[in-house]
Amino acid sequence: MIALSLAEIAGIVGGQPYDVPDLSATVTGPVVIDSREVQQGSLFAAFAGERVDGHDYAQRAVEAGATAVLAARPVGVPAIVVDDVVSALGALARAVVERLGTAVVALTGSAGKTSTKDLIAQLLERKAPTVWTPGSLNNEIGLPLTALRATAETRHLVLEMGARGIGHIHYLADLTPPRIGLVLNVGSAHIGEFGSREAIAQAKGELVEVLPEDGAAILNADDPLVRAMASRTKARVLLFGEAPDADVRGENVRLTDDGRPAFALHTPTGCSDVTLRLYGEHHVSNALAAAAVAHELGMSVTEIADALSGAGTLSRWRMEVTERPDGVTVVNDAYNANPESMKAALRALAAMGKARRAAGGRTWAVLGQMAELGDSSLAEHDAVGRLAVRLNVSKLVAVGGREASWLQLGAYNEGSWGEESVHVSDAQAAVDLLRSELRPGDVVLVKASRSVGLEKVALALLETTEGEVAVR
Repeated sequence: MIALSLAEIAGIVGGQPYDVPDLSATVTGPVVIDSREVQQGSLFAAFAGERVDGHDYAQRAVEAGATAVLAARPVGVPAIVVDDVVSALGALARAVVERLGTAVVALTGSAGKTSTKDLIAQLLERKAPTVWTPGSLNNEIGLPLTALRATAETRHLVLEMGARGIGHIHYLADLTPPRIGLVLNVGSAHIGEFGSREAIAQAKGELVEVLPEDGAAILNADDPLVRAMASRTKARVLLFGEAPDADVRGENVRLTDDGRPAFALHTPTGCSDVTLRLYGEHHVSNALAAAAVAHELGMSVTEIADALSGAGTLSRWRMEVTERPDGVTVVNDAYNANPESMKAALRALAAMGKARRAAGGRTWAVLGQMAELGDSSLAEHDAVGRLAVRLNVSKLVAVGGREASWLQLGAYNEGSWGEESVHVSDAQAAVDLLRSELRPGDVVLVKASRSVGLEKVALALLETTEGEVAVR
């Protein structure tokens, strides 16, 4: 973070200093919420959670080098005490971003946010120092923490924004006003909370409503609900996608033999070929979105294509492909799941298995619950099970309770029988089954909502191997 004195911080957040011997003492390190991550000069923000109260770790944080604590009550060490730590953290982020004048890129969408954010970060980092959201820290705490990592050298700030309801994205965008706003898609994720895709579109579109006139709204030309957001912004609109009228578009989209997307990238400045390192055709839309942002910030089409072709995954457990020494490939996509991302992952699995099938390799889909789908949950899980059969996935392993039974029922009703699909109770049962049946050449996809914890299956399959594993 840029250097700020405790007096300046108190003024920005409207806080009261307690046990501060010197208000000129300066915060020069990052703002953190975990005392184990404190560095010399940090500011430790204390939050009272359901199981852990950060205020109890205030002394430990200061002893580790924190200059002070941002707290809701006096803690016996130097602190700036405020009524609401979340609001204070947001106010501090807003002040820092305003002082820096950094180009802020914000993105949202129902699926692909983190993968696209990682691509944007890798493109812009080639142009100038860039700070981006780590993982999926895209809420009212994670976003300001990311913004506060910016320094005087930072030229691009790439922020992922999530929403649990109407008004959330507007709140986040007010903390760090973006000049470029990107909306990827409107899907079924969190439909149980929003009630309809139209309500989700209303929430996601808040991002383009706050853009300035000299800003840019980057919208998915292939998603009607996103394309319609052009009427909700005063900023210039840039379309991306495979539609013929997209400003940044992909043509001749295809998959390589091992399931990697390739396409011709067209921008207003020219055309260049791209072959991604990522797996699955769904990454084409993510790559085009990232290319549109990079184009808006001055990168040439050849620079963009070269960067996209070299970009990998920065966030764990998102189509993380690892080949074991025995020839089994594990695809850990267990960070989260919704109907759109689940179907995309299955298609990627089918593509990856195509080249291996001739040599006897099989495809395994180890799937669990997709959360927060409300009344559509049964239909969506059934549809995923059916799709696994239509894509000729060799083995479906449905893990968990009611929702997993719906996955298997969908597969059964679509024509799966015998041992082609199986329902197991938990992750350990899935691991036991896979350990006994996997053979060289098999590809295993593991995917479910984060709350299911299905990454344990992928990690267990990799821990049982000897020697080095190759992460692609």
